[in-house]
Amino acid sequence: MSIKSTVLGFPRMGSDRQLKKLVESFWAGKVSEQELVEGSKKLRADHWALQKQHGLTEVPVGDFSYYDHVLDAAYAAGIIPERYQQLDAGTQAYFAMARGLQDKSIGADVPSLEMKKWFDTNYHFMVPEIADNQKFALHSTKVVDEFKEARALGYAARPVVLGPVTLLALSKTAKGSTATPLSHLARLLPVYVELLGQLAAAGAEWVQMDEPVLALDLDASVYRPAFEQAYGELAKIGGLKYLLTSYFDRLGDNLAWAAALPVHGIHLDLVRGASDLDAALAAVPADKVISAGLINGRNIWKANLDKQLAVLVKLIKARAAGSVWVSSSCSLLHSPHSLAPEAGHLDAETLGWLSFAEEKLEEVAVLAAAAVDVASVQAQLQDNASKVASRQASERITRPAVQQRLAALDRSFYTRKAAFPARQQLQRAALKLPVFPTTTIGSFPQTAEVRKARAQFRKGALSKQEYAQFLDDETRKCIEWQDQAGLDVLVHGEFERTDMVEFFGEHLEGFVFTKKGWVQSYGSRCVKPPVIYGDVSRPHAMTVDVARFAQSCSPRKPVKGMLTGPVTILQWSFVRDDQPRATTAGQIALAIRDEVVDLEAAGIRVIQVDEPAIREGLPLRKSDYDAYLAWSVDVFRLATTGVADQTQIHTHFCYSDFNEIFTAIKSLDADVITIENSKSDLKLLGALETHGYAAEIGPGLYDIHSPRVPSVAEMAARFAALQKYIPAENLWANPDCGLKTRGWPEVKESLQNLVAVAVAARSQYAAKN
Repeated sequence: MSIKSTVLGFPRMGSDRQLKKLVESFWAGKVSEQELVEGSKKLRADHWALQKQHGLTEVPVGDFSYYDHVLDAAYAAGIIPERYQQLDAGTQAYFAMARGLQDKSIGADVPSLEMKKWFDTNYHFMVPEIADNQKFALHSTKVVDEFKEARALGYAARPVVLGPVTLLALSKTAKGSTATPLSHLARLLPVYVELLGQLAAAGAEWVQMDEPVLALDLDASVYRPAFEQAYGELAKIGGLKYLLTSYFDRLGDNLAWAAALPVHGIHLDLVRGASDLDAALAAVPADKVISAGLINGRNIWKANLDKQLAVLVKLIKARAAGSVWVSSSCSLLHSPHSLAPEAGHLDAETLGWLSFAEEKLEEVAVLAAAAVDVASVQAQLQDNASKVASRQASERITRPAVQQRLAALDRSFYTRKAAFPARQQLQRAALKLPVFPTTTIGSFPQTAEVRKARAQFRKGALSKQEYAQFLDDETRKCIEWQDQAGLDVLVHGEFERTDMVEFFGEHLEGFVFTKKGWVQSYGSRCVKPPVIYGDVSRPHAMTVDVARFAQSCSPRKPVKGMLTGPVTILQWSFVRDDQPRATTAGQIALAIRDEVVDLEAAGIRVIQVDEPAIREGLPLRKSDYDAYLAWSVDVFRLATTGVADQTQIHTHFCYSDFNEIFTAIKSLDADVITIENSKSDLKLLGALETHGYAAEIGPGLYDIHSPRVPSVAEMAARFAALQKYIPAENLWANPDCGLKTRGWPEVKESLQNLVAVAVAARSQYAAKN
């Protein structure tokens, strides 16, 4: 007997972010499209070889993407909005949908698609737009081509296809249209039939149909018929077997009817959805495969293989021979590539606790082998048990003083002294800002010169004093430019920071940092999440000296102290799994609180505590909402309520469906929030109309993820729409997000246009009042 071992997907970027470098070189015109194609082909082949070397019996194909797999699926189905259809088919239109395109030489000026978080991860996907007159047609055979590549190299391969129901569920109705995306299902299905027919003709046996919406609360009266219609139609294609795949949470109420669909197997996320196990054993017919997602694709701790083997054995005993597979819980897209570069960088004990994507391949293979012949992998199981026990027993993890401080808090630590209306009057008197004040979100461009100086400092080519002088010079130039441009509340630019979470983790106890632990966030953008292994505390101030210097460069205008909030630090880290996340978040909040208090003492009058990930952390099931929102609001308030009422607390949110959390946003009791707006078709206005908002707010006027420069007229129209919902005395003008990834020329032009919008609005306001 043998058991199929596989994973649902593998990281795309490569061991040294080769794909990032390749794609960005293509955008810059440094490599040709053919070089992009060939370089990507080699990367895929390397990843398939790696999976086979580690003992997997089948590799996923089609999980690779130049930018985003949801964009790939939409593009393949011909879901290409009209504004992109003037462009050349292929990479020009594809990347314009991803990034926007502003090219005067061809008369092109189009924004990108909207961007959202992929369920509750820090990965971003592009939101397809579907018009009432949408014509679906097979526009790309990417997955077929990649399947043929893998077969030609001798691999047993399983195509990965984003399912039709999830594709439509994640889409939005185009402007001017009224039909819901799901109502287009019948017209979309022929494209899937054509694509899957080509896969069957190419020799595919199993196809992984990713339908992660099954992990959400679904209206069964709507979604069950949609799934039955879709998979009833796809079942007519001869020669294919479908693995219906969901992940990130339990199937719950959706399990019984999903198991009855005309598919040949069901994947279960038995890490985040472990409660599905017994129900699945009862509900999944005996002639269907159960793919057991036993290895966590979203965290980096070594799996407890003895524990997971017991689950696998339970499944095997209850099922027919050959009807159980071993897999990752979800795609390994959310894990770093390999631990190999960390040898010599991390200490041996910590290294032994971790498992990145490459190591997870081995964990999957060991589980599959152990289920057949435990003696064949006894040495691996014993080594795993030893490493798991080492982490559990380590004295490095627990700091009693930290735990005692958190436990001793009372409710006074979670409340500002005065209510917002009183604070607002005090802050107006102290800051003397104009109506419609302008600001940015925090970061300014991390130029090649900034990155070079940082690299030289780390290599020892620049002394600590020389590097500090370089950072001071960059900060001064940044503040001077903002002042000259007419911005009202300035920022120091964050040139000393590689990442808004990594920077703080480097200054906190309880964190470790990897050398090359990169994961994809969106497109070519990668982040290197810190690892929270133990209790968190702040041994010293983290930003005070930089903030004090920055404020000294601006005697007339306030410069914001810039911090990352506790929920975002938690969400954008790999988090310890041996205590509740709320406890870890509370420890981080106390560390940030100490920093906020010290910033105020240093004369900083405006302090921003960013929480862009607070929506991302919302559980997928509504029954879990209340508990999460209660502690996430509490930890933000714990971090920010230690200051005087004259000190203005800002926070920032990006790329979210705000309606579900707007009540919680109000409960944060921040004085000013800046919030993503431009890419989401002003959906924020609906939330404001429904829920109301009494504090100050700066909805973003332009998208910073695209290199295009918005015109004054474009931003003025957006700002005018906002004034219908937000009182003038509460409305700020700012971009959507930080400017770290942009270039200085586009940043300067965009911000000058933004200031012009605010100045014109002030004149209009003054004329009316």
